[in-house]
Amino acid sequence: MHVSDKVKNLPPYLFSEFQRKKKGLQAQGVDVIDLGIGAPDLPTPEFIIDTLVKEVSVSTNHRYSNYDGIQEFKLAVAAYYENHYGVALDPDTEVLALIGSKEGIANMVQAVINPGDTVLVPDPGYPVYRTAVHLAGGETEYVSLDQQNGYIPQLENVSKSTRDKAKLLFLNYPSNPTSATVDINVFLKAITFVEKNNMLLAHDAAYDLVTFAGYQAPSVLQVPGAKEHAIEFGSLSKSFNMTGWRIGYVVGNKQIIQAIATLKSNIDTCQFIPVQKAAAVALRSDLFTVKQNNEVFQKRMEVLHHALEELGMHAEKPRGSIFLWAKIPSDFTSIAFADFLLEKAGIIVTPGNAFGPSGEGFVRIALSVTIERINEVIRRLRKLDFRS
Repeated sequence: MHVSDKVKNLPPYLFSEFQRKKKGLQAQGVDVIDLGIGAPDLPTPEFIIDTLVKEVSVSTNHRYSNYDGIQEFKLAVAAYYENHYGVALDPDTEVLALIGSKEGIANMVQAVINPGDTVLVPDPGYPVYRTAVHLAGGETEYVSLDQQNGYIPQLENVSKSTRDKAKLLFLNYPSNPTSATVDINVFLKAITFVEKNNMLLAHDAAYDLVTFAGYQAPSVLQVPGAKEHAIEFGSLSKSFNMTGWRIGYVVGNKQIIQAIATLKSNIDTCQFIPVQKAAAVALRSDLFTVKQNNEVFQKRMEVLHHALEELGMHAEKPRGSIFLWAKIPSDFTSIAFADFLLEKAGIIVTPGNAFGPSGEGFVRIALSVTIERINEVIRRLRKLDFRS
């Protein structure tokens, strides 16, 4: 049977490979603790579930959604941006419902680049940026992020030849995988860069509400004039523990929003209406449940971060996201260390090189298990000899 070259040349999704190994060990009776995939383990808040249950019983909600999302959801996204960021959005032209931001990112790349076009991708960064560019027939150029610069892109170092051919720049803060956070000045510089170089800026804000210690993540759309040059992706997966619900949005430049909507209308028929209605209620809430979630994640982060520092695995203490980005012992590569932890301690972490070449020497650790399980992780780590 014929399979397209773009699929044959697509690297395996590393997270899936570790899940395969996990199943094999569990079949042997190993108690595996999975800190690999960034999926919150906390339950979806009851008020969101109650809304879904109520709306599912309404037969008119069983029909197709509008292709760009129901008005109730788009109005809720616009209200959230107004209340949380002070950013005004037109729900009819500047908001688009997505079946999760991952889907939206992949479709956006298809909608805005042609085969052979260049896209600037953060390194380390979320792997879907690279795979989306590959599937669209584009070329990826890495923008290296490093610890010394706080994982902030040094856009002035991008070569002129790369700037001249690039059509799109990805940013992601709070960052997956590094947990880096930024202030609005970083976005101001990025908007200036893409305006000068005639690019689109796509900001992935999946972790915008998962923040600690009084930090509030900015929106790129808070930069004056940003909607002329940028779009921003949002997700309810992490902030409201709705990963399996698959609901998100993209906002910003109306021409790009329309292009994505046109592509999506030929591929899908949007998310189930009751899910959109439940998500609208979440976005219009007082965000108290988000604050409660963040307190849980912060406590887990503090406990694990302290233990990692004691073990010599340095990690910056994050102000956002659900990850720790930890330096590994120098005797190991990232993949070797991840395999070592899985085989010797039954602990799954994600090797840093899964996120790009600059991730080598690190692992990403998700705060996705209870304090009790984190303490068990610490107990197992302390028993290991990290010399290869």
